[in-house]
Amino acid sequence: MFVILSRLKKKGKYSLVFFLWICYDSYEKKDKTFKTKVREPMQMDLTRGGITRPMLLFAGPMIAGNLLQQCYNIADTLIVGRALGASALASVGFSFTLMTFLTSVLLGVCFTFLYNYFACLLRSVGNSVAPMAFLAVSTVLNIGLDLWFVLGLGWGVAGAAGATVLAQGVSAAGIALYGWRRVPLLRLERRHCKVSRGELGRIMNYSLLTCVQQSVMNFGILMVQGLVNSFGVNVMAAFAAAVKIDAFAYLPVQDFGNAFSTFVAQNTGAQKTERIRRGIRSAVGVSIGFCLVSSLLVCLFAAPLMGLFVEPGETEIIAVGVEYLRIEGMCYCGIGILFLLYGLFRGLGRPGVSVVLTVVSLGTRVALAYLLAPIPAVGLKGIWWAVPIGWVLADLAGLVLWRRGESGGEAGPHAKCQSAERL
Repeated sequence: MFVILSRLKKKGKYSLVFFLWICYDSYEKKDKTFKTKVREPMQMDLTRGGITRPMLLFAGPMIAGNLLQQCYNIADTLIVGRALGASALASVGFSFTLMTFLTSVLLGVCFTFLYNYFACLLRSVGNSVAPMAFLAVSTVLNIGLDLWFVLGLGWGVAGAAGATVLAQGVSAAGIALYGWRRVPLLRLERRHCKVSRGELGRIMNYSLLTCVQQSVMNFGILMVQGLVNSFGVNVMAAFAAAVKIDAFAYLPVQDFGNAFSTFVAQNTGAQKTERIRRGIRSAVGVSIGFCLVSSLLVCLFAAPLMGLFVEPGETEIIAVGVEYLRIEGMCYCGIGILFLLYGLFRGLGRPGVSVVLTVVSLGTRVALAYLLAPIPAVGLKGIWWAVPIGWVLADLAGLVLWRRGESGGEAGPHAKCQSAERL
């Protein structure tokens, strides 16, 4: 990795995807046989040809893989809610973040890192199919091992944790071997083992910004969860179920934003500023289309969806969940645009802007929730409405930063394309 990044010495800060696309593009120019060694049918060059269709094709495997993963997470909540009742469902919702941390981070951190590392490398050269395939295998294996360890062998929570770690290990080993065999550029050799302090510093800087963004998000979610808990078990249970449905509904636009980030990074490396602008227009149209469909489905079927998680007699839980889903569902276009802004600034090598937008979104959400919830006439609705208001304010902040960049600031495509051209 340090050798791959060495071409960017003393050239500013770029996203990981942008780093790799610069190297990929330069290798193609130097070695005419590189295409036959690296590019395969599944790998996409997003700098040529159409815009909308290639982005959708690239995003499709990412969406499919994460939908499978969400199905696994939803299955846990659904089974607990239907089989064990509202109290158990509330407990699962409250402890989900901590359980995920303990299981996935502490036990399987090496496997998680290895999978994500090679998944990012493969996506940077236009291959989103292989990461999806290995994620799908991991998800199916995880479910199978869960059933065997928990129900068959009676290992309980320890069995579930073991199943998760084993499944992560299989996906990590598989994608690492695939990348090694099918993409020669990713093969580590002895001459590559020299550590460059400059490149290490850039990687650490980018990683730190990403960690800050994720920490802010999780801290904000935990603060809102604590406020929700003060309203009792039924509200906790409704929130736990509704959040799962909510995340499932906007997952396509989240992954489309990640695909858009790769598009922006590749075209920034190729100095194609006008193509980035055309891509922005296409991406906004696609994202709004996804959001409108999700909004319609969630608003129309909020009650039946909540009914999947609890018994029909739990009318209060269903009513609270429906209220949450319809408020959030009406505003999915807000988060769709926000995911595009995240992808845009990451692709331009400006991860710090994504952190700022996250702080604006989550900060607004937490502040408004705590301000509005104590008002008797507002109550829970204040917590629910704080979410889309945070999305909209973050969207406005992102658009302001983008327009400032278009006028010659660091956030726009001009500065980044000019920097790439000097490499």
